[in-house]
Amino acid sequence: MGQCCNPKIPEEKEEALQGGPKHVLFAPRRDGMKELARDVLKADLKKCRRIGVCGLGDRAIYLATYFRDRSRYICYEDIARVYKRVAMSKGGFSGKGIFGSMAYLVVVLRDGSERVSRMKYEDQVDSFLAIFCQEHPDIPIYTVEGEKKIREAEEKERARYLSELSPQAEEAVRQLQRAKDYLEKKPELSEGLTLSARRKRIVEGINPSYRALAIVIALLGLAALLFGIYAFVRGMGLAMYFLLFGFSAVFLVMSSQILPWGNMTRRGAEEVWETAKQTMADYLSGYDRKFPLPASYAHPITLERMIRVLREGRAVTVEQAYEQMKEDLKKLNADVKVSQKEYEEVVAIKSMFLLENYS
Repeated sequence: MGQCCNPKIPEEKEEALQGGPKHVLFAPRRDGMKELARDVLKADLKKCRRIGVCGLGDRAIYLATYFRDRSRYICYEDIARVYKRVAMSKGGFSGKGIFGSMAYLVVVLRDGSERVSRMKYEDQVDSFLAIFCQEHPDIPIYTVEGEKKIREAEEKERARYLSELSPQAEEAVRQLQRAKDYLEKKPELSEGLTLSARRKRIVEGINPSYRALAIVIALLGLAALLFGIYAFVRGMGLAMYFLLFGFSAVFLVMSSQILPWGNMTRRGAEEVWETAKQTMADYLSGYDRKFPLPASYAHPITLERMIRVLREGRAVTVEQAYEQMKEDLKKLNADVKVSQKEYEEVVAIKSMFLLENYS
């Protein structure tokens, strides 16, 4: 008596809370043709890399259902291709909040059927595909039509290359390729730079009047929600209307992602950006020679664009390629039409250069 003890959670419930598939009720269901043994599935799910609502394991990928994350699995042997699908929201697409694009991860099985999992952010799909491509280079990450367009773009790109480079340019290409290989060993660091830079740009671009309006709507919605709860308890007739209005207002403002809290404040976004740069700088300090890029621009795409400049004969040294690459990037704005590949490259790195003023 007087001794406090913590009741032991049953093993099945504990593993279910941790996302383990010990209990059949919580185990991911097979969504392909090949089935994994229970113990193999349990181990693979436990150590899978979680990206949004999906996951990448050693034996299978894990997709979400509407109600639960990583609740389906498909073995890699069953997968023909994986790609991103982006749909525009109906009823007033603005590119922001609930009126933004809706990103889906699509898995095509070898029998031609498709499995689709919606992700909250498009960046999560991009991160998933980037890691998937590295770990499974034999599985395409584009649609058939997308692959055809990429091949055509690559052929046009190769046509711009010189048939033979000078020894100095060849050495510069080797240096940049070596640096690119080093960065690709830790893709999450470059991805961290991209995401933190884009978030900082978004936060800095939010109109203060919109943010003030969002705060007012959130407060009104919260007040309506609290009054609705009070009215419901007291049995008042208008309770349901206040509850619905309050919940809708709060949900609308939360989904707009413009309320100043967490990483969506200027200070929070700045701290995340500085942390991403410092993490990259720490990693680059282990490079056995001077890295050809500042830590704030250290991205494989930046190096790839520099290599492209050298192969096109517009530069012969790393320094010249760096300056020319920056000039090319400055010229790309919303009025310039580019290929899908170049668009994705610009989206990945331009925010970093804008934040650092191309220095």
